[in-house]
Amino acid sequence: MNRVIDDYCRLLNVLIALALAMMVVLVFGNVVLRYGFDSGITVSEEVSRWLFVWLTFLGAIVALKEHGHLGSDTVVSLLPTTGKKICLIVGQLLMLYITWLIFKGSLDQARINWDVEAPVTGASMAIVYGSGIVFAVSAGVLLARETWRALTGQLTEAELIMVKESEEAAELEALQEELKRENAAGSGADGRGGPRA
Repeated sequence: MNRVIDDYCRLLNVLIALALAMMVVLVFGNVVLRYGFDSGITVSEEVSRWLFVWLTFLGAIVALKEHGHLGSDTVVSLLPTTGKKICLIVGQLLMLYITWLIFKGSLDQARINWDVEAPVTGASMAIVYGSGIVFAVSAGVLLARETWRALTGQLTEAELIMVKESEEAAELEALQEELKRENAAGSGADGRGGPRA
């Protein structure tokens, strides 16, 4: 299951990069054509807006998987393990409910707007609301998996806090993990646990 989720998130990262590249080409190309050649790409603004919506929702899925969303862990980090677990499960259940609301709302809007054509491209406006459906389904699977892991005791105490207080704290934590890995690799290389000569 972990490998499937990792592969899915890698695919999402590729799609996000492609969407961003297409946005740059469309917007920059449109500016150059307008000011340099008194022309333009007619669909540029509409398609760029749609791509931005999609890459935002796809990025939110990846951030959810990597526990990259910012939050406040001041109170939760002071609780004992049982308290952290209870807070995590309650939080996950609330997020599952909100994900259900996003799914239902996006699905309803996609159905309503299925036959509504976009003003420039003429494509169905359901494309915009499809991003919410993809997000809700993906996030629902990730949240259900994390909730199951918490209920069955598969999470370590450090994993019970799934938010980062700030981006700087997240970067510091990543650097500390990297340093631990380097130290572990270095101590195992000479067989004695000391630094290599």
